[in-house]
Amino acid sequence: MTVFNSINDFNCAKKTVLTLGTFDGVHIGHRKILEKLTQNTENGKYENLVLTFFPHPRMVLQGQSDVELLNTIDEKIDLLEKIGIQNLVIHPFDETFSQLSAEDFVKNVLVNRFQIQKIIIGHDHRFGRNRTANIDDLIAFGEKYNFEVEQISVQEIQDVSISSTKIRNALTEGNMALANEFLGYEYFLTGTVAKGKQLGRTIGFPTANLQIKENYKLIPKKGVYVVQSIINQKTVFGIMNIGFNPTVEGKQLAIEIHFFDFDADLYHQEIRVSILKYLRSEHKFESVALLKEQLEKDKNAALTYIENL
Repeated sequence: MTVFNSINDFNCAKKTVLTLGTFDGVHIGHRKILEKLTQNTENGKYENLVLTFFPHPRMVLQGQSDVELLNTIDEKIDLLEKIGIQNLVIHPFDETFSQLSAEDFVKNVLVNRFQIQKIIIGHDHRFGRNRTANIDDLIAFGEKYNFEVEQISVQEIQDVSISSTKIRNALTEGNMALANEFLGYEYFLTGTVAKGKQLGRTIGFPTANLQIKENYKLIPKKGVYVVQSIINQKTVFGIMNIGFNPTVEGKQLAIEIHFFDFDADLYHQEIRVSILKYLRSEHKFESVALLKEQLEKDKNAALTYIENL
């Protein structure tokens, strides 16, 4: 997959079949649309293209700096590439771009820059300045500028919107089964391992302290989870705590993973942690000894779950 960081950077010798959207989560609803895209380019005559934006339009137009997204940009790139997307344009969304008229967008971007043969889009998609143009306008532009418009059904669009909302709600409630069902994969966190307080190693539970640089990444509900990672080509399981470590008067949110049967220096390494199951909420224990006792129970519960995978 070729990634372009701006519409103006795009370059392709063939005509394209295109879809556009935020595609946050690249979940099962999105995949219906993206599979249509790849099917349209299987013969090699055209290349498929996804146009997406960053920052998220809500961050710019509505000033919502607290928008939480299911994927970081790098995670989204990885997921789209695995689906078979050939070209990804991540255009910087700003006020200037939002003021493009519908026809300017179609003529200057879709036709002149992307050389589209076909656009696959939802029946309720609105575009152009103040989102005034609709699917009927797009079909008319298609006739004028000689490209096809394929509408996605009402049901498929509902699947996309419903699952996005449900995924976010499920993650904030710790319902990993529902979130992962709608994603079509286990929700994951990507970050760099940094030194923590190193309390865990003193009680037999050394942890990797995960730091995520993207402040817009949605962090699930505080608590303890069963997790899985691939480190040095080996699958490892463990338990992860998301929280403030109230037993030791922690002040900042921490994400700490204890991997089972694993002993290697992970400091400064980037790892991906897939979240399999929510075990329990975060508690403040009366002593470190009671915390250790609970961690033993968590480990046993996790091992039982893993054995039944």
